[in-house]
Amino acid sequence: MKTISILGSTGSIGTQALEIVSANPDRFRISALTCGRNINLLSHQIRTFSPEIAVAERAEDALELQKIHPGTEILWGAEGLIRAAESPCDLLLNSLVGMMGLVPTFHAICKGKDIALANKETLVAGGQLIMDAVHNAGVRLLPVDSEHSAIFQCLQGNSGNPVKRLILTASGGPFRGWTKEQLRQVTLEQALDHPRWTMGPKITVDSATLMNKGLEVIEARWLFDVAPEQIQVAVHPQSIVHSMVEFRDNSILAQLGNPDMRVPIAYAFSWPERVPFRESGLDLFGSGACLTFEEVDEQAFPCLGYARKALEYGDSYAIALNGANEVLVDLFLRGRISFMDIPDKLGIIMEEHRPVSIDCIDTILQVDRQIREEAARLAAGV
Repeated sequence: MKTISILGSTGSIGTQALEIVSANPDRFRISALTCGRNINLLSHQIRTFSPEIAVAERAEDALELQKIHPGTEILWGAEGLIRAAESPCDLLLNSLVGMMGLVPTFHAICKGKDIALANKETLVAGGQLIMDAVHNAGVRLLPVDSEHSAIFQCLQGNSGNPVKRLILTASGGPFRGWTKEQLRQVTLEQALDHPRWTMGPKITVDSATLMNKGLEVIEARWLFDVAPEQIQVAVHPQSIVHSMVEFRDNSILAQLGNPDMRVPIAYAFSWPERVPFRESGLDLFGSGACLTFEEVDEQAFPCLGYARKALEYGDSYAIALNGANEVLVDLFLRGRISFMDIPDKLGIIMEEHRPVSIDCIDTILQVDRQIREEAARLAAGV
């Protein structure tokens, strides 16, 4: 029986993770759950899974939950997240959105816990520091993103075989084939209408700008210890091939499947085993059998290029890219800026950023705070 803690249990990844747990009660047990403000759902999850610890964002919500669930220790805020991350478990799933996932993950690693990582920002901002902590603690960092899970699966059994190239696939989002001029007319409703995947609003917008793929390039560089120039992105609108690995003999291995995040979640939970699924798998003779691949139009979608520059420049550039993007996406979701303001203003921020050497988590957080203030001022025209 493997005990699992979930940071972000009420989000898209968290709820699908709990489906895996429910379907495999002989394999998995929940030890901690955390959420932001979806207290009703968290309360239902506590009642269903009986965790030792649950965490809410606000103290007033935690106090209400304490009255309802006296058998569970209820915590709140950033300190509560850290407590949940450090609490006893076999595996910590980090499915938080944004930079809030960095610190609790670092604490969990330092406590010797294996991590199932669905929080891109941990490696985008933390990069070398996080991987050093993983190696020093001797823990496993298991990818949950479908693309990185696909690469991880393709690498199984290939230890010692040098990788020539990683090929991350992208659906192209809702605006595949659109020109930059067309993208300037995009509405929020259109940006949130992803053709293949069901995700939270922030990640859905990132997918629409292709920033999601840029962040994945940075994450892949650290997860798989490859040079940035060894990572390629291919638009694959069918979302059947989730990513590929090319080896030095030019052989390419690919992982295929229906667009279903439960598969990579379950693989991270059960690795090196696989859990059974009752649903039908990929129909090779159906409409999805025609597989096509296209190059990314980086003129229309410059965010991917910004991510590559962040890797090339090093130091604090990836932190600047990530922090500014979070601010700009939030402003777009609240109707304060336009869709193309996101890449336009990111370009300005990347150009004007003055790099800082990263030596500890506190430095990352300091740079992140500063860049968020700069992004907000830029968006406001101050």
